[in-house]
Amino acid sequence: MPAQPTRRPAAPRDQAHGLRQMFAGQDLRFLPLVHNPHVPGAGAVMERLCAGHGELGLRTLVVDAADSASPAQQLALVDLAACIERLSPQVAYLAAGGLPMHFLDSRATLTGFIEALRGAAAAVQADVVLLHAGALDLRRMFAGTTPRPLLLAGNRPDSLTHAYTSMKLLSQRLGALAYDLVVAGDVSQRRARRMGDRLADCADHFLGAALRQVAVVDPQLPAQAPLTPDLRTLVADRMAPAAGGQAANPLAAIPASSPVRPAARRPAPAGHLN
Repeated sequence: MPAQPTRRPAAPRDQAHGLRQMFAGQDLRFLPLVHNPHVPGAGAVMERLCAGHGELGLRTLVVDAADSASPAQQLALVDLAACIERLSPQVAYLAAGGLPMHFLDSRATLTGFIEALRGAAAAVQADVVLLHAGALDLRRMFAGTTPRPLLLAGNRPDSLTHAYTSMKLLSQRLGALAYDLVVAGDVSQRRARRMGDRLADCADHFLGAALRQVAVVDPQLPAQAPLTPDLRTLVADRMAPAAGGQAANPLAAIPASSPVRPAARRPAPAGHLN
């Protein structure tokens, strides 16, 4: 019987095919997005992050618990999952304005809210919970853990100051020392990089914290616009399996910007973030 020709594995369908295979089946991830009242484009940022998760084959539950969020339904205290709105096969949404404080415990933490979100995420088969909330609430929600928060900044100078204030609170209360930054607005990559450098300088000098990735989201672009390489890199970096067990993060397959590194020329002056 003639030998059968050896079949070669099919070529990857696109650049993110290997990433989707690597991330399939991993545990639920929480992505804390720190609310910034000086940044009006948070909604566009959440849309873009969901699109990035979707490229990796991940389903996202967006939970908006910021001060600007729509109030939660009364039913949420009884059946949280019933209040989730399905926006697409890969994205679900929960309006949670004012809801976290109903989970305040005797230790002044909101960890019960995180546990409730775990159950709600399981009900809608979400892989990622994108949690938008203020720094004060996030430090109560993640008490006892060390998250990697995602900060927001925008065109207004005071937005970067607020991002640093949030970083200071979370680093002191949670010990969170690794961060990423999304600049929302009509901002060039060069300017966003300078903003990231300023924030990284102050973070390193005063807090011992570090800024890993900086990405730009233009809220004026249509939702169907392709993801920028910097945002795709940020998402893949955050969603990569933790070190020590699974495959290494194949970021070399994606156009990437190098992590932000604090300048070594001089210490950052206090209060000069902008």
